[in-house]
Amino acid sequence: MNRSSRGRFLDPSTPPHLVTLVLLAGLSALAMNVFLPSLPQMTAYFDTEYRLMQLSVAIYLGVNAALQILIGPISDKLGRRPVILWGVALFMLATLGCIFATDVWVFLLFRMCQAVIVTAMVLSRAVVRDMVGQDEAASMIAYVTMGVAVVPMVGPVIGGALGEVLGWKAIFWMLFALGGAVLWLSWRDLGETSTASSLSLAAQFREYPELLKSPRFWGYAMACALSSGAFFSYLGGAPFVGSEVFGLSPASLGVHFGAPAVGYFLGNWISGKFSARVGLNRMILWGSLILSCGLSAALITFALTGGSALIFFGFMCFVGLGNGMTIPNATAGTLSVRPHLAGTASGLGGAIMIGGGAALSALAGALLKPGTGAWPLLWLMLATAVGAVISILLVIRRERRLGGLDAAE
Repeated sequence: MNRSSRGRFLDPSTPPHLVTLVLLAGLSALAMNVFLPSLPQMTAYFDTEYRLMQLSVAIYLGVNAALQILIGPISDKLGRRPVILWGVALFMLATLGCIFATDVWVFLLFRMCQAVIVTAMVLSRAVVRDMVGQDEAASMIAYVTMGVAVVPMVGPVIGGALGEVLGWKAIFWMLFALGGAVLWLSWRDLGETSTASSLSLAAQFREYPELLKSPRFWGYAMACALSSGAFFSYLGGAPFVGSEVFGLSPASLGVHFGAPAVGYFLGNWISGKFSARVGLNRMILWGSLILSCGLSAALITFALTGGSALIFFGFMCFVGLGNGMTIPNATAGTLSVRPHLAGTASGLGGAIMIGGGAALSALAGALLKPGTGAWPLLWLMLATAVGAVISILLVIRRERRLGGLDAAE
């Protein structure tokens, strides 16, 4: 299929419409955080410890990362369309398992299975790279993720309200219904954009070393992983900070929790508007610097004032802004190092990002205890942000040494 072609809406013989890609990625984002304001309620329902219930974030991200290693090569071999359709269908079944879980362990098992929806996020990016070139891909990915930014903004608000009024299961029924709607839309609109690889599936997996040997791939992947690591740390620790440190109700926590998405929306708009003009590396550097400076300012403000819910969540807007500028550009960088391995690169880059996120989410939950306040979380987030700055500086340094010649990698 011609990369420059544009799809007709609800015509599966053409590439998908941008709306379909946004909704696919949005469902994946929604499943990650929509239920977080109801974690205390779910803890009581399953009569377990909050820390155990909090694993519903970390294990989801861990399985999410492992699946991404498989999804890329499989989609390069079999095509994007069938892998996405099966992924959404299996997500719906796993969601039913969460609803009817009889204890916390059964719930966590099906919560792990829900991670299959990552196919929608990973392959929506690969589809973009199938359709357009590197510079346009950065802008288009930014516009896709700008739409997705609305999901973490309103998702916790809706989830918190549903949990308070109808109970936590209503949140998962909503996910099931949305999964059905996205499955229908994908069936009707998602045309295949990838040419089936002539390599066997085993040979597809053997292509990984080509990416792993590329310093630029690692630089972009680590910049993306460490920048987003600040947000994943937030996912693991913010429910505790909001409910236990500042005493917010589930509905109020849901409203506060969406603060990073405000900045993320703006950051993605900036990326979509300026990435092709300014260049990937500069956008990544500026985004990671904004992220680092915002978290440094949060720590200083906490030290001077003692902190509050408004201060904590307000400064999280800088986390969203920095990620909105960093992630789409770093993602486009990873996909463009070896364009013929776009699906594999999307999966491997996503696995590095989400795998690191799972570890950081679990670490944030372990560090936060009664009496610690928000300090451990803020320091952890700042450390990952600084790591993102270092990663992109190394990429820029290498490109200057090589004179921009990819062949010298």
